[in-house]
Amino acid sequence: MSDFSLHFITAACWLALTAVAWRALRVAGGGDSPKVPILEHILLPVGLALHGSLLYFGIVTPTGLDLGLANAVSLIVWLTVGIYWLGGLALPGIAGAQRIWAPLAFIAVLLQAAGPSGTRIQYGSEPLFALHFGIAMLAYSLFIVAAVHALVMQAEEKWLRRGTLPPMFRGLPPLLEMEALLFRILTAAFVLLTLTLATGVFFSEQVFGKPFQFTHKTVFGILSWLIFGSLLVGRHLWGWRGRRAVTLTLGGFAVLLLSYIGTKFVLEVILRRG
Repeated sequence: MSDFSLHFITAACWLALTAVAWRALRVAGGGDSPKVPILEHILLPVGLALHGSLLYFGIVTPTGLDLGLANAVSLIVWLTVGIYWLGGLALPGIAGAQRIWAPLAFIAVLLQAAGPSGTRIQYGSEPLFALHFGIAMLAYSLFIVAAVHALVMQAEEKWLRRGTLPPMFRGLPPLLEMEALLFRILTAAFVLLTLTLATGVFFSEQVFGKPFQFTHKTVFGILSWLIFGSLLVGRHLWGWRGRRAVTLTLGGFAVLLLSYIGTKFVLEVILRRG
């Protein structure tokens, strides 16, 4: 299968899933929570498999890992969709929230198809880099899930105050359960972020082949770690919850976004450097 064919089929799959999910919401109308169509159950894992193949052929090259902005964004979106899919198998109520990722995955595939190649890192001589990179991407994806989860909680609370819920929110668990799930996600993501920073700081020469240096990426990463750490400590000691938890989650995610994606955007798109 050619590179163009794989991009086309993957994009078509995500687009079809978007259409199926949108139709399910419209059919639900003002009644019960929308049921997940059988076609959606089929298209989602197929889309993930196709997207995963696209990422493998796009990132792993004979000259090293291609970690350009387009590939990085596509990988993070793919991991996020995968996490939501697995979470939806355990908690069917979040299926409505995971539907927003189909159009985003479609855009990510288009971006990957159109985006230029980025920095290529020789992974053969740096065995720790693949581990560091994998942990970092998983941490980013979990924090994206946490940020979206916080936004859904915020929206759910506002709609409950109005006395009604739109179709996509009707199958969600109660707010207290949603909040407990948010902190479980944040805890797992925080552990992964801690490992990412630790391997980057203390094993910089083994991972990147050069001594540790303070960069914008590192500063933003540490700042986001402090924000999420203070939220988890505040939850444990003082019972922080509700709007404070949502605000700190979104604030920490915004800083984390500047750490990696923001830095790559400035270097590759604005400054035209790999």
